[in-house]
Amino acid sequence: MEIKDIISSGLLEAYVMGFATAEETSQVQAWAHAYPEVANELSVIEKSMEQYAFANAVEPVEDLKSQIFNKINFNNSATKTVVSEKTPAKVYSISPIWQRAAAVAIFLLLASVVVNIVYYNKFKKAALAYQQKNEELIAQTEKLNGLDQDMSIVQNKYSRPVALEGLPAAPEATAKIFWMKNTGEVYIDPSNLPEAPEGKEYQLWGIVDGKPVDGGMILTSKKGNRYHIQKMKNFGKAEAFAVTLETKGGNPTPKGSMFVMGKL
Repeated sequence: MEIKDIISSGLLEAYVMGFATAEETSQVQAWAHAYPEVANELSVIEKSMEQYAFANAVEPVEDLKSQIFNKINFNNSATKTVVSEKTPAKVYSISPIWQRAAAVAIFLLLASVVVNIVYYNKFKKAALAYQQKNEELIAQTEKLNGLDQDMSIVQNKYSRPVALEGLPAAPEATAKIFWMKNTGEVYIDPSNLPEAPEGKEYQLWGIVDGKPVDGGMILTSKKGNRYHIQKMKNFGKAEAFAVTLETKGGNPTPKGSMFVMGKL
């Protein structure tokens, strides 16, 4: 049996609460000796029961002791009075069997509450772990979908790549345009552009008939530790492409520093 099966079997909880048979007790003790994980889980269960007991303990009122002794003295006085008047007193007692049954019922009630708490904590941990794995899976799926989309653009037979080289404002910066000859669609790979500072955005420009034409804003928030190829505005036919750093939202004409540029 694997450790995870041992921990989820319920035998450890039964052992801590005293419900395990002699054979099960020996088995649990052997597991605890052989596997530190099992010993640690036993410790966690015991602490959970202790914490529950302390959390639900009722502190007696300060004058409880005096109330008890006053009650005893009152009963003794009443008994003496009854005896002196020779009136037979009725004595009621609870059968030991019922006393034990009541004790067992109370213990079982407390034990069931503790078991519920232990299993609730386990379920909560498992739910959080599942949620985390699910989020990781979604992120990986999105990343793969983005890569598939990028490759479909790069490998398109009509795709014509245009390298945009860094200018004095950012000598190390580069970008790449993919211009579709059959449709005039324009895509940009901005992965080698520096991340835009707060309040700024990159803007693409197409040089058409010697004049800059707005090609749209370039997303620069990283997703999956990389930038994906982005679809920009169509130009039909352009002589060159350039990227400038503009105020957030862009401008109708270039006003910021030009970072990269390349001819078609």
